[in-house]
Amino acid sequence: MAALRSLLFLLAFYGGTLAFVVLGVLILPFRRSGVRGVANAWARFHGACARLILGIGTRIEGKVPEGGVLIAAKHESMWETLELTALLRNPAVVMKQELARIPMWGWLARRYGMIPVDRDGGAAALRHMVKAAGEAIAEGRPVVIFPEGTRVPHGETPPLQPGFAGLYRALNLPIVPLALDSGRVWGRNLLGKRPGIVTLRFGEPIPPGLKRRDAEARVHAAINALNG
Repeated sequence: MAALRSLLFLLAFYGGTLAFVVLGVLILPFRRSGVRGVANAWARFHGACARLILGIGTRIEGKVPEGGVLIAAKHESMWETLELTALLRNPAVVMKQELARIPMWGWLARRYGMIPVDRDGGAAALRHMVKAAGEAIAEGRPVVIFPEGTRVPHGETPPLQPGFAGLYRALNLPIVPLALDSGRVWGRNLLGKRPGIVTLRFGEPIPPGLKRRDAEARVHAAINALNG
């Protein structure tokens, strides 16, 4: 049954995604707010498909941050990248540069205001990320970074990547850590999704100005709080 539900989800979601991408491309030459409206509707559509077809619901713990804040989130599946787009106000999500090269979708992601980063780009990539994140914060948009650098299976706790510390130091903002457990129900196998509740736990803000080791230790512990 789980495999059948997963297959139905793939057909419904990716079929609908094509329609949203075409609509977004048609709006692309006009106002950026139009592209963001389409993207936010797409994210809500994803949530509806997950809920109605897969039986995956959401439980939110803690206070959802507002405005220009830095959010450091656990990353276990594709689910949270879209759920956070629907939950937050036009978030600027730091993502790997390869995604921005996807035809049409990549153009829309850039126009929306996502932050593609070359993970092997060194100091130049960090400068680009800091500049783009600063612009998003100035617009009153939250910046979301997955400090472990990539998706990890539920229960694994790899160290944080160095780009996180650079962004934390440069923006000089509090960090809101976000723990989640989507990997329990959203397997990497295309047909491996199963019903359940995903918890999003927003922790207490971690103040700016901490030493790198202290900031990383506190963020690492907070985003992995649901791995027990």
